[in-house]
Amino acid sequence: MKSTNRRPGEGLPYPYLINAVLALLGGSQTLRLRFWSRHPRHSAEKTLRDILTLSRDTVYGKEHHFDVILSATTAEDLFRLYQLYVPANDFEALRPYVERHKNGEKDILFPGKPDMYATTSGTTSEPKWVPMTHKYLKDVYGKMSHIWTWNFVKHRNKIFGGHIFPIVGKEVEGYAPDGTLFGSVSGVLVRDIPSIIKKHYTAPACVMSIGDYTARNYTLMLMAIQYKDVTLWATANPSTILELMRTVDEHLNEMIADIERGEISEAFHIEPEIREELKPYLKANPARANELRTLLQQKPDGKLLPKDYWPHLQYLSTWKCGNTKIYMEKYMDAFDWNETFYQELGYIATECRFGFSLDDTNESVLFPHMHYYEFVEESEIQSPHKHFLQINELEIGKRYCAYVTTYSGLFRYNMNDLIEVGGKYKNTPTIHMVSKVNGIVSLTGEKLYETQFIDAVHAAEKTTGLKTKFFVGFADISESKYHFYFEFVNEEITQEEADLLAAEVDKELMKINMEYDSKRASFRLHEPEAHILMSNAYSRFKAACLRDGFRDGQFKFNLLMQDEARRGKFKLIERILDSRTKFGDRIAEVAERLDERIDEGRERRAARQAERQERRNERQQKRKERNAQRNKNNK
Repeated sequence: MKSTNRRPGEGLPYPYLINAVLALLGGSQTLRLRFWSRHPRHSAEKTLRDILTLSRDTVYGKEHHFDVILSATTAEDLFRLYQLYVPANDFEALRPYVERHKNGEKDILFPGKPDMYATTSGTTSEPKWVPMTHKYLKDVYGKMSHIWTWNFVKHRNKIFGGHIFPIVGKEVEGYAPDGTLFGSVSGVLVRDIPSIIKKHYTAPACVMSIGDYTARNYTLMLMAIQYKDVTLWATANPSTILELMRTVDEHLNEMIADIERGEISEAFHIEPEIREELKPYLKANPARANELRTLLQQKPDGKLLPKDYWPHLQYLSTWKCGNTKIYMEKYMDAFDWNETFYQELGYIATECRFGFSLDDTNESVLFPHMHYYEFVEESEIQSPHKHFLQINELEIGKRYCAYVTTYSGLFRYNMNDLIEVGGKYKNTPTIHMVSKVNGIVSLTGEKLYETQFIDAVHAAEKTTGLKTKFFVGFADISESKYHFYFEFVNEEITQEEADLLAAEVDKELMKINMEYDSKRASFRLHEPEAHILMSNAYSRFKAACLRDGFRDGQFKFNLLMQDEARRGKFKLIERILDSRTKFGDRIAEVAERLDERIDEGRERRAARQAERQERRNERQQKRKERNAQRNKNNK
């Protein structure tokens, strides 16, 4: 990090009114969080009673005897009866109840109907439709947001003195059969944010509705870099940061020209109604355009970084845990960390806002007065007889699978995430994400962890000197082997070199995982196969998924999977490159065969000529012999 005597935010105006409002709203909610975090077990009991009382007269509540559970007089009995009468759930177990809500029925999982549905991919071909009730959006999501934004101010008190650049999903993606909207929870919250803050946004929400992925990224960054005073950049995925930085690299001159004219280039396909809606948000700004040109002239490599075009950036908020840190590490030199506070976004999923970070660590603070949490130790994840632990029973340094009960109708819902306890906030454990539980792959009993695969690739890179930009592994049960897909920094890497890297990854996995070593030694697990991906493989894959209806916030993407649908997308990317190689090989093969035919023809002609010459020699010899005989007879 470079040293500087400048104080963070120097030169930005102090937003007195916004900070005062956030202090009032966020400060009061922070006090409540501190109080209930001092008493996590009591908080858990109170929250569970509140949720069950709310839903006791619903279809689900009656079927699962909420009234009997609520008759418990102690916390121990309440938790025991809840586990007795309500099974641990995944979404497929709750889907029939959600379907009834979607088709207009009330009082199924919770009183009334949901305000909206948050959609995300499920374990089947059908997406999850996660219901969001008015109470959950207002009293949980909304109040947690007050704490979150107030927390920004506590770390950088001039953060709202400039423009803010949040990247969220589409507010409305469609409607359920009964007319209830479905879309992004973050989009809805941005829609409902107070105008005093919303006016600081770099662009309106309609940008996220641009259908063309390249055009959307271009517009997002164009609308943002027209401002020098961007102070907050928030997006779930570090990979999105990389993609948007690359968009600037590839189109900076076009952006500068658009900023100078105050318009968006017609080279990008943007729906006419959205282009019209964006016009008021982009004004001709020759001064800013000249400033960017001057900065660009000072760069020998011809690239501008966020620390160049946003020198006052106060806050960057993304996921930093699990496999996302692979992408995060690629842009650490692009920001001025003396100016910018980098914060873990927190343990946030489509299903619920489980918790988020309040400091500069990766630990997420839980909200025991807003969710009811249960946990299963890592060693028991696959056990049919799990022991469910309460929030106060977690141990620092241990890993667990997380379950949650919410005010939106998720009861004992398996988040399918492996989390680790890192410390405590007051008396309540804090956690951070490690990986998806389904990031554990096992073809023949090897139980290979995603984190082990990531470590093995990094170790193999050091051994071979081959550097990757992206990699992903897929388990192939039909062939009992793993397929490793690599995108290399050097695009001239040969298949032989890729095979070498895969072999080194294989060796590292045998060192890391004794079961993997055993299965490889016994030939139950075959040698992994290496594949070379085209450049920007992850972006190509992500763009394909977005065209299929996914959203950015859903890309807590596993780097080790047993998923033929996703592998198919990477096979396509690899096959395009492979087809070029095969085409070249085919040309070489045809040329070789042609050369062989030419050589064969030459050999045949030479043989025929030799045969003719031999016959001529024989005839000449016979003539000589006849002549000699005649001469002898004449004498």
